[in-house]
Amino acid sequence: MRSSCSRSLTGGYYTRVLRLRSATPPARASLAALAIALVIAGALAAPRPLRAADEAPGFRVALLDAPGEFDTRDLIGKRVLVLRFQASYCKPCGRESGALNRVAARYRERGVEVLALHVQDTVADTRRFIKRHQVRYPVALDPQLTIGNRYGFKGTPYTVVVDRRGEIVARIHGVSAVARLPRILDAALAADPTRKL
Repeated sequence: MRSSCSRSLTGGYYTRVLRLRSATPPARASLAALAIALVIAGALAAPRPLRAADEAPGFRVALLDAPGEFDTRDLIGKRVLVLRFQASYCKPCGRESGALNRVAARYRERGVEVLALHVQDTVADTRRFIKRHQVRYPVALDPQLTIGNRYGFKGTPYTVVVDRRGEIVARIHGVSAVARLPRILDAALAADPTRKL
């Protein structure tokens, strides 16, 4: 039974391949043109990556070891958001945690909220990271990259700054982010939250 099933599936496949190969050159050209058109249409329909000045995707997420949820809608018109995508397995993320603690403390009273999203991480590993690096800013989990994918996540560390209008003003991949934050945050805080650029 197995051999007859294999034969019928294989035979059908080879029949289609032989028909395609024996098609006339104009038919093959039409098929090639159709394939190219489908590829182009797919590329045009794909969502474009986020850039600075794009509206930040809203989200709500439960905080780890803190009551309540973090909701980006609560920040519009009030606070600037530093969204840090990191992970327990990311060594640069751990090295920069102290500097990010200082930025969070320095800018909190001025209207900046720092939120770390641990991507592809477990609760236990994230808690160990928080304890080891004495993280003092809010942390939440994004284990399936539900939020990360909407923000153009490509790897850790990844930092996004969202102004009070809800627009992305900076996207920084890599370890230079925390050192660049003071200049970016000062500019975001100086901007009029009601005026569109």
